[in-house]
Amino acid sequence: MPARLRPTAPIAANAVLVGDPGRALMLAQALLAEPKMSNHARGLWGYSGRTPAGRELSVQATGMGGPSAALVLADLAKLGVRRAVRVGTCTALDPQLPPGQLLAIEEARAWGGGGAGAAALPDRDLSTQLLAELENEASVASVASLDTLHRGGGAAPVPAGDAADMQTAALFARGSELGVAIAAVLIVTESASGERLDDEASELAARRAGTAASAIL
Repeated sequence: MPARLRPTAPIAANAVLVGDPGRALMLAQALLAEPKMSNHARGLWGYSGRTPAGRELSVQATGMGGPSAALVLADLAKLGVRRAVRVGTCTALDPQLPPGQLLAIEEARAWGGGGAGAAALPDRDLSTQLLAELENEASVASVASLDTLHRGGGAAPVPAGDAADMQTAALFARGSELGVAIAAVLIVTESASGERLDDEASELAARRAGTAASAIL
């Protein structure tokens, strides 16, 4: 029995993973014909159902940060998830990346006080399919996954990577251990100069990323 999730509906073998429970609800309504809540324990909202094409799919919130995401993924693996796409948000480190840009992640490294950890990689086939589905809407990028939200302008060293988030490295590493194929598409919600994406544009970008993820799962 999973330690954190308490499923009230069957969990599909394919899943879209998001950090925010509100985004999980929004994507479930956008991607599933008749979404049913499959988890509400610990505030980790999850939904299962069928896509309009008839494929079974789950949309699951993973909470904030790498440790929470890794634990949720372990529970999902016990429940039969075998492929997953993270649809998340990030802060740009590359000044050329504008708010709203979609990033298909080719490498993630955990970043802490001691610097960068070992590279964690997505599943090659799933990542290739995701990039093809996004066509020219996404840039291939690397991400530094931090324990806290990245805020530029301080005295701390800038992490190495195109963008910073809080989950992708942990999900890639844990997915490899569990035999779960994982890819990730991130939305730049804040530029390197501090310009932020508004809520409406953020939701539109998340819908586009979620649609691409659903299409390959």
